[in-house]
Amino acid sequence: MAAPRASLRLVAPVWNRGTSGIRGLSKAVDPEGSQRKGRTLLQFLTDHFYDVEAVREYLLRKQVLKVQKKNRSFTYIEERYGPYVAGAYFVLKQGGAVKFRDREWMRANEQGLSSLEFRKLQEVPVEAVDASGCAINYQGLDNLLALKELQSLSLQRCPHVDDWCLGRLYHLADSLQELSLAGCPRISERGLACLHHLQNLRRLDISDLPAVSNPGLTQILVEEMLPHCEVLGADWAQGLKVGPEEQSPDAAGSPIPA
Repeated sequence: MAAPRASLRLVAPVWNRGTSGIRGLSKAVDPEGSQRKGRTLLQFLTDHFYDVEAVREYLLRKQVLKVQKKNRSFTYIEERYGPYVAGAYFVLKQGGAVKFRDREWMRANEQGLSSLEFRKLQEVPVEAVDASGCAINYQGLDNLLALKELQSLSLQRCPHVDDWCLGRLYHLADSLQELSLAGCPRISERGLACLHHLQNLRRLDISDLPAVSNPGLTQILVEEMLPHCEVLGADWAQGLKVGPEEQSPDAAGSPIPA
């Protein structure tokens, strides 16, 4: 019985951090204690890690619900003030910024927007949206696709913007001229291929997309797909492999080592 006692002495100080259930563990598995030796250390650890997994799943579900709540449509605002105000309200609630036509950039403050301001802006189109770092997802795009005069859209570093989201941007094809997708972790080549609808684009930032496997080749394909658009990609050309015909004359004429 010496080996079990030694192992328990090593484990107990690690887990004993003021929790009554942990303190009870040493009594439950003490070989010199009562007859409740059936609850072994292995069983306790199994129960404990099951609880940790349950907590992890709970927190994950809570986070998903939080994102869904942020991306709901503000139907009551749209019915009362129109799609421009509803779309702006959605972006401001997310922590982004909007620019109405012939107005300065607007960001949310502690007071928010008053109903009087809503009435003044309900007929003014939104021409630019900066949603950098916001939690916009596929569902939340409904609030932006109604902005038919939108010219500039920044979705930089949006963690929930994916290929499916890009497939919906064709609704803005008639107006959108600038689009930034830089730093979006869930965008791949498949999503970028959907941008062929946006022939009015004049500037597209697709730098720092970790899900794109061959950034250099992808940038070239996007440039061919959107010939009138300036495509930005941070040093992506360096990722291209150099073919034999592109090697320097010195490298081509150098002797092959034995």
